[in-house]
Amino acid sequence: MDKKTEEFYNRLREELNTTSTWPSEYLYKFIVPTDPKKIEAVENAFDNMGAVIQTTKSKTGKYTSLSVNVMMESPENVIEKYIEVSNVEGIISL
Repeated sequence: MDKKTEEFYNRLREELNTTSTWPSEYLYKFIVPTDPKKIEAVENAFDNMGAVIQTTKSKTGKYTSLSVNVMMESPENVIEKYIEVSNVEGIISL
């Protein structure tokens, strides 16, 4: 993990610790190229977690946004999921 990414996760961890009590619901937002395998990879990362996942295609259909609302145990768990899905090619975390 590069230094910039590590700094981002450290800031996120601090913010989550100060703004929420844990366990807490967390809303992930991702954009992926519209490809069933890439969408499925993101969905699978949250499988069996009781996540509510909404997908919306862009106007051109090139990209799909995924909103994942899920109960997470801690800021560390939130960050672990970001890292897990970061290997999906072309994914953008918002």
